[in-house]
Amino acid sequence: MKDIPVHQLLERTSSGLDISYFAFGDQPKEKEPLGAHRDDHYLFFLVEKGNASLMIDFHEVKFCENSLYYILPGQVHHRIRNEVAGGWFAAIDTQHIPPGYRAIFENQLLLQQPYQLSNYEMKQYRQVLSLLHEKHAEDAQSPFYIPILQSLIQSFTGMVAANFSKTRNPEKQLSRPGQISLMFKKLLLEQIRITKSPSAYAALLNVSESYLNEVLKKTTGFPVSYWITQEVMLEAKRLLFYSDLNVKEIAHTLGYDDHTYFSRLFKKSAAITPLEFRDKSRK
Repeated sequence: MKDIPVHQLLERTSSGLDISYFAFGDQPKEKEPLGAHRDDHYLFFLVEKGNASLMIDFHEVKFCENSLYYILPGQVHHRIRNEVAGGWFAAIDTQHIPPGYRAIFENQLLLQQPYQLSNYEMKQYRQVLSLLHEKHAEDAQSPFYIPILQSLIQSFTGMVAANFSKTRNPEKQLSRPGQISLMFKKLLLEQIRITKSPSAYAALLNVSESYLNEVLKKTTGFPVSYWITQEVMLEAKRLLFYSDLNVKEIAHTLGYDDHTYFSRLFKKSAAITPLEFRDKSRK
């Protein structure tokens, strides 16, 4: 594997939706090399019974009964175990999710955590997902098939956004610093392989470098350079663990012409060399 696989929703469905119910005790249907991949779409999980675990960007996320979770496009993940869980799975194209909902899902620099639902909320989710599942299974040529799906998808994702918005400070979400932080994160994810300069990100956001630093320190506790390094190192670790690229190739993929400089940067951040990380993490 020369790079981390990217699963495209269009290869599975033309509707922009793939939804299924996994019964308690079901085994995964597909096996992948090292079990790791990215998706070009959102994933939503609703665990009704049992327990499950996913590895998401080197963090194990555990799910218990009545838990709700989503994975953003581009996050590297793989199953750890789901043979003792039952619930719902939905893969949804970004185009079906309104920008306001996406802002809730993406408005953080750290890994999102599962949301614990009440029994009443679980009942509502089951009803919406069951209806969405039934409509998705109908003839795609039936009248208003796509508009009806879109309406149900927006109802579901709106409910998810409403739940996850409760875990954030509403005033902070609407503040100018919060908006700048969100835009910076989006740019960082898009540009990390080609842009490493804090001043370049500030220019793309039409603010001064000092102001961008001030904003990020206020909203996250860390300056621009910290988050750039964090994202570079995370992407490097993904490629070291999940791909067969050598260190020189990884350095070039991440925009470093000098692979020895990249190796020094990696060791300074991770306290071990890239090859040591690959050997240690794959054991």
